[in-house]
Amino acid sequence: GLLVGLSLIVAIGAQIAFVLRQGVRREHVGVVVASCAISDALLIVLGTIGVGALVQRFPLALEVLRWGGVVYLVWFAIQSVRQAIKPSGLHADAPASATSVVATTLALTYLNPHVYLDTVVMLGNIANQQGDGRWWFAGGAALGSLLWFTALGFGARLLAKPLGRPAVWRGIDAAIAVVMLVIAFK
Repeated sequence: GLLVGLSLIVAIGAQIAFVLRQGVRREHVGVVVASCAISDALLIVLGTIGVGALVQRFPLALEVLRWGGVVYLVWFAIQSVRQAIKPSGLHADAPASATSVVATTLALTYLNPHVYLDTVVMLGNIANQQGDGRWWFAGGAALGSLLWFTALGFGARLLAKPLGRPAVWRGIDAAIAVVMLVIAFK
């Protein structure tokens, strides 16, 4: 579960960039890490108890998630392109409130259709193939998420100097835009 979870969770995207930004800024990092890890654990549990199968049985629900996700991903890709055109690096802006950081984290998590495919459908289905060990598998996947977001959020400060350069964020934002568009078109 740990290895499969990490293989699905460790992917460049909007959520990862946000966690990196907060980690470099050293602003509400624990709240961001906890929000991401708890959200993943919740979605993995939902998948393990069978919500993924339920969603697959109701194609309309899957279509609404799919097309809503496409709109979100294209919108986020456009935002990333805008940021890549005018990169700014990471500087000490006015600190954001914990509430706004949590709201952004949850939006980046729950408005991304890829998270549902990875956690609820994929990890839930794989967990259920483990028979009596499904909850151990789900726990391992949730642990993978916790380890990844903790390392990313708190390890980002080690990358503060290179991530402070606009050219680096130009590359990150361009890569995120490409990934978001590829996922949207898939």
